[in-house]
Amino acid sequence: MSNAKYHLSPEQLDAVADKKRLQRQAKRLLARENPSESTKQLQFLARPWVSLSDSCKDAPEDHTVKVMTWNILAQCLMRSELFPTSGKARKAVERERMIYDELVYYDADIVCLQEADRQDKLFPVLNNAGYSYTYAAGPSKLHGCVVAYKQDMFRIVGKKVVQYDDVEVRGNVTINPQARIASSHRTKNIGSLVALERVGTDRTGYIVATTHLFWHPAYTYERARQAGLLLREVVGWRDHMQLHDWPCLITGDFNFSPEDPAYSLLVGDPLSVEQKHGLDVSRVVHVSIDPSVPESSSTEGEEGDPDRVIRNSRVAEVSDGLLSDSEFSDLFRHPLRSAYDEGQRTRKAVATPSDVVTFGDRIPFSTARLGANEPMWTSYTQYWKTTLDYIFFLDSPHTRTEVIGYLQPHLTENVAQGLPQLRICGSDHFSLCAQLMTSISPCEQ
Repeated sequence: MSNAKYHLSPEQLDAVADKKRLQRQAKRLLARENPSESTKQLQFLARPWVSLSDSCKDAPEDHTVKVMTWNILAQCLMRSELFPTSGKARKAVERERMIYDELVYYDADIVCLQEADRQDKLFPVLNNAGYSYTYAAGPSKLHGCVVAYKQDMFRIVGKKVVQYDDVEVRGNVTINPQARIASSHRTKNIGSLVALERVGTDRTGYIVATTHLFWHPAYTYERARQAGLLLREVVGWRDHMQLHDWPCLITGDFNFSPEDPAYSLLVGDPLSVEQKHGLDVSRVVHVSIDPSVPESSSTEGEEGDPDRVIRNSRVAEVSDGLLSDSEFSDLFRHPLRSAYDEGQRTRKAVATPSDVVTFGDRIPFSTARLGANEPMWTSYTQYWKTTLDYIFFLDSPHTRTEVIGYLQPHLTENVAQGLPQLRICGSDHFSLCAQLMTSISPCEQ
């Protein structure tokens, strides 16, 4: 007998993919028709799905995609003093049971995870649920970013990791190398980029990026720089791959709220006076960039909260090459749209006001600016409660993407004890999930 492996033809591969796709559709339909059967064993608090579009609900499946993003809270970062109200939910075995149940339950086509550690436990769960995946982490970090995708729907045609500490903002060879990078702090944060082609289609798909930006609240400049580099690298890589007509999905834990200058820069809003001030006071150089900085040095900050004070840093000089406000505007040339900001705005226009709670309901926010309709919270613990996580998207010149559904964020009363919490959520962040429909022209009524 021949030892040569038998290979399925393209037509046979497409037939297999269609069969798996129909099986998944049947599973979803059964769950909708028998909710008690699908929820009785859940280890977490399931949330309702909000459907937005009547006119587009019959769109072909190859025009829609369901995207999840979630910071699942690395177990290696779990500290009892940071989560004093979480009790047994701090234990890996309890948290992972909730996290894995939730990951599989919402049946997203693409899942983006941050702070993913204990990969020997996580990856088999993804495999058993029908996902393939990529994993990337910053230098020496024990946790990283995952992009998982339904293997019967997508195949990977390229991937790239953006190391923010090393990426040059400028190509000017006349200035010193560090000024070309224009960083204020070495942070080991990354962005993970993946090109996913739809199975059974003629070269259609998505550029998917997920990231976890620098956490320190006071380093506003550095987060804005990292966000701008991610956007530039995503668009540039799409062009380099000659995938010009593919939409981009950019997700993750950005560690900034909708008030932040980086959010406004990403969505194309002009910077306010307050946002410009936030960038200005955080234009510093940390000891990780300049070893000559005395380790006791600090700049402006809130002395009552050590996490909001910039320490071990000096004020930046012109020769350090940090970006100006106008250079930031040039870096953010492609305004993104937010799935939740658009989805909840649409829902709020037709729903009872109390049915949709948003960031703008708790923070005074100009209706002229984008971001007011982001979730009220995406992270809720004893010590910090804010909105940090987003699903952004960017169309190509020839596509138009609309939000046709989203997973309702947790209500405050359900997380008030502080996350993680047994039977509620296994992470200190909420999972976000949105369904997007892309067409060559806007969906007609």
